[in-house]
Amino acid sequence: MAIVFTGGTIRIDGRTSDVDRLVVVDGLVAEPGHPVPEDAEHIDLEGGLLLPAFGDGHVHPLLAGRERTGPALRDATSVAEIVDRVRAWAAASDAPWLVGGSYDATIVDGGLFDARWLDAAVPDRPVVLHAWDYHTAWVNTAALRAGGVDAETPDPALGRIVRRDDGSPSGTLVERPAIELVLAHAPRPARADDVDALAAATTHLAAQGIAWAQEAWAEIDDVPTWIAAARAGRLAVDVDLALRADPTRWPAQLDDLRATADEVSGEPGLTCRTVKFFVDGILENRTAHLLECYHDARTRGLPNWRPDQLAAAVAACDAAGFDVHLHAIGDAAVRAAIDAAETIRESLRRGRRVTIAHAQVVDPADLPRLADLDITFCFQPQWAVADAVMTELTLPRLGPARERQYRMRAARDAGARLSFGSDWPVTSPDVLLGLRTAVTRQDADGQPAGGWQPDERLTLSEAIDAATSGVALQAGDQDRRGTLRPGMAADLVWLDRDIRRAPADRITDARILGTWRRGIPTFAARVSALAAVRPEQESA
Repeated sequence: MAIVFTGGTIRIDGRTSDVDRLVVVDGLVAEPGHPVPEDAEHIDLEGGLLLPAFGDGHVHPLLAGRERTGPALRDATSVAEIVDRVRAWAAASDAPWLVGGSYDATIVDGGLFDARWLDAAVPDRPVVLHAWDYHTAWVNTAALRAGGVDAETPDPALGRIVRRDDGSPSGTLVERPAIELVLAHAPRPARADDVDALAAATTHLAAQGIAWAQEAWAEIDDVPTWIAAARAGRLAVDVDLALRADPTRWPAQLDDLRATADEVSGEPGLTCRTVKFFVDGILENRTAHLLECYHDARTRGLPNWRPDQLAAAVAACDAAGFDVHLHAIGDAAVRAAIDAAETIRESLRRGRRVTIAHAQVVDPADLPRLADLDITFCFQPQWAVADAVMTELTLPRLGPARERQYRMRAARDAGARLSFGSDWPVTSPDVLLGLRTAVTRQDADGQPAGGWQPDERLTLSEAIDAATSGVALQAGDQDRRGTLRPGMAADLVWLDRDIRRAPADRITDARILGTWRRGIPTFAARVSALAAVRPEQESA
């Protein structure tokens, strides 16, 4: 199978001059001058821009796909609006449990929601709603009762039950161990439903120009669903699963992780090369780990791993052949992650990949350490704005002395590799929106003028690299993905215009017209413009 692209501009990578013609043969980029087979398909780019397909270095397709079965809550602006939607959802469903997401925690002071508000809509069945961050959940009284959570229930290790003045649980549960007190009693989604969820989610990713994704939080129990989706040809993007390391089961868990990775080996479009560590939580619920106390509370957060325990676990994962993906938000967590990376310095030089995701707050003393370590910082560029989450929840927690966040420019200049991820469903997988935010650090209304912390802005070329070759490097796939050099996989995205030739605040005016994964079309804005999009027929 051969495809010839002409009639537009083609970006090979950030260092090579653009070209106006690209030939793809059997899913690979051909050498310049390669003879074109007579039966080649010819695609006119219509003056648009052809790029290496985007990658998403930190995303949760299964969670995002599951959300589609519940009510849309993200745009709700009041408790009453959420409750009304949940009431309608319950009336239309006979499911014994109602599990959905994700609501905007900023609509209630401090992000703390009460079970009694949900009881007004659904008093007789458990309801569990994830906050937009998936580190917090709002549940009704029936859910608390099903989990046996009452005033006498102690906080679990590494989690917190928010309580009323009388000690009874309020209905807000913080971090996974607390959420699992309730959610562990809910029936698991049906396998077929979860396969449908993955098909819908990965199809949506392909429509954003994405051909590869890092599933940044996979539970062992969910892996059979991923395998079923892959075997059925229903994954529209290639995916690597990052299996979650559980500090309460470590190090005994490592054998299970290795066995699970072996089960995935050889599945079409699916790998399992990575272990995910939640080093800490998030700032908004004060579970991110800080070097100094929160500005508004006498706590430094809730670390999930001691630094020495984390370093030993990362070394063990390296020895077992895994790459490592570390969620680190607070400056103490980022320091612990860098310390852990240093323990496998020699492996990094031989190609092992360590990724620090989010890196929201980095102590200035740790930036110079990046020059001597080949690690990737995976940023979520859409978070680098002064939105309601930032102004109403985050900054009050940090205080004026620690306002510097998402230091993309500083990290890059210090020597870190950069990649981008969306953390969808936390935020949209719209890559163009992420590029615009990384370059402008402004919201959709262009505020603030000049950008929020503007010295941390990237150039558009740097941002495109972070979304393409940077993600490929994070994955350890830099020799076969992320650029359009000869011999590379033909992962492609076609934009209707060259976003490099427009003002930065107009990047999102561009439209994605097509996406290819290894030369196979996975998305077409106009079906007539491309071969039929039938990813289920792909066998490689």
